Amino acid sequence: MQHDTFSPDYIRATWSGTASVEAAAKAFGMSRSKGYDLVRRDEFPCRVLLIGRASRVVTASLLRVLESGEPEYNHAPDALTTSPCPTA
Repeated sequence: MQHDTFSPDYIRATWSGTASVEAAAKAFGMSRSKGYDLVRRDEFPCRVLLIGRASRVVTASLLRVLESGEPEYNHAPDALTTSPCPTA
């Protein structure tokens, strides 16, 4: 039986909580170098974690973007960036 390595069902069943930028880029149909270029510019279409010097793509975010077609960048929600924290 042949399967689509980058279908949402296959990703959900076989990928862990995070994926390499290379694998995520392939899921979006782009090259490894294009994926890393978008990560450097903070324009990769789904959430990316920086762990030390390594970049890992959040698999749940990747799936949401693949299924909805709407990008989900690393930017914080407006409510978190515009509301000051209360002080004691």
